Amino acid sequence: MMNTKRYAWVVVGLLWVVALLNYMDRQMLSTMKPAMQADIAELQSATNFGHLMAIFLWIYGFMSPVSGIIADKFNRKWLIVGSLFVWSVVTYLMGYATTFNQLYWLRALMGVSEALYIPAGLSLIADFHSPKTRSLAIGIHMTGLYMGQALGGFGATIADQFSWQATFHSFGIVGVVYAIVLIVFLREKKGSDQDLLNTDSFVVKPSVLKGLGLLFTNISFWIILFYFAVPSLPGWAAKNWLPTLFAENLNIPMATAGPLSTITIAASSFLGVITGGILSDKWVQKNIKGRIYTSAIGLALTIPSLLLLGFGHSLLHVVGAAVCFGVGFGMFDANNMPILCQFVSAKYRATAYGLMNMTGVFSGAYITNLLGKSSDAGHLGKDFAMLAGIVLVALIIQLYFLRPKMNDFVDASSTH
Repeated sequence: MMNTKRYAWVVVGLLWVVALLNYMDRQMLSTMKPAMQADIAELQSATNFGHLMAIFLWIYGFMSPVSGIIADKFNRKWLIVGSLFVWSVVTYLMGYATTFNQLYWLRALMGVSEALYIPAGLSLIADFHSPKTRSLAIGIHMTGLYMGQALGGFGATIADQFSWQATFHSFGIVGVVYAIVLIVFLREKKGSDQDLLNTDSFVVKPSVLKGLGLLFTNISFWIILFYFAVPSLPGWAAKNWLPTLFAENLNIPMATAGPLSTITIAASSFLGVITGGILSDKWVQKNIKGRIYTSAIGLALTIPSLLLLGFGHSLLHVVGAAVCFGVGFGMFDANNMPILCQFVSAKYRATAYGLMNMTGVFSGAYITNLLGKSSDAGHLGKDFAMLAGIVLVALIIQLYFLRPKMNDFVDASSTH
């Protein structure tokens, strides 16, 4: 038992690095635009750059529920290893791109490969951890995403020192090497549905249609989809356009704005996910809605932050707003899978999170395209601020309608 508990945290550590690489490889592009547009002229248009960022999100979104279904039916270790290997090779190949079309199709392929990771990774962590440590474990894993986002912000800085091609090559090689590390040290949870499916020929495989039917007839799951999708609008806006917003509002070069914006968000999100994870794990032991209340506190913090990000023009206002946004979004982020665990059995959690990821990513693709046009028109800050209103609506719906009855949902059909 002690070895299992210890290894549960080893899994978090192993997947933390995967999460870092997942976000770093996708985030680098958002800050390397100035370096790349000298060689690829089409990138001089913010609208074209928005299309390049959005194709990743559309493909990633369409693949997310498929990835969740796959993760619920097959060995998650090999799914994670394969996903990391493919997107790392794609990152390496981006260093050889010479045209906009080549970048476009490589980003699309990255969307396919990266989508396979999150549902598998989060459901594996949720299986290894009990409700007493689940939010903290997932929160720590989320810090890997934020660290990757922060390091991705140095893409422009590294490209200035070397070249954007060398930057893609280097990080691609790192990912391929780490995939080999996972082959050696990562393992599937013994006794999980996926483990049984790979070892016991007498176990009936979970039905895809039955799983989708159970999810889509669950009113609480629809509410979770909505409250996950709405905050994803400012969440993806910050990932893809915050460096540009910092550069415009503070009148500083992208080589400075990229690291400043991504490090600010990442550092504050670190604080948010750890605080949100610890608070949620303790609160839910006393109040079944503790996770929902913790998530709501986080969402509430993002509302004034978005207003200040949009309209602030001093370093204090903009950086202060980014810190507040990061803390709030981190508290929200750390509790999405744990809240899902209160309404969906372990048998279908990867599928459910895949659907959640799809709605969130489609929201991100929409806002990425919209803000590309907004940036060209000079309205980026105003449109950032307007996102505060719809987050308030999601917050109210979340608090009023989500009413869990247990800490860890189990349905009778999940027993073997």
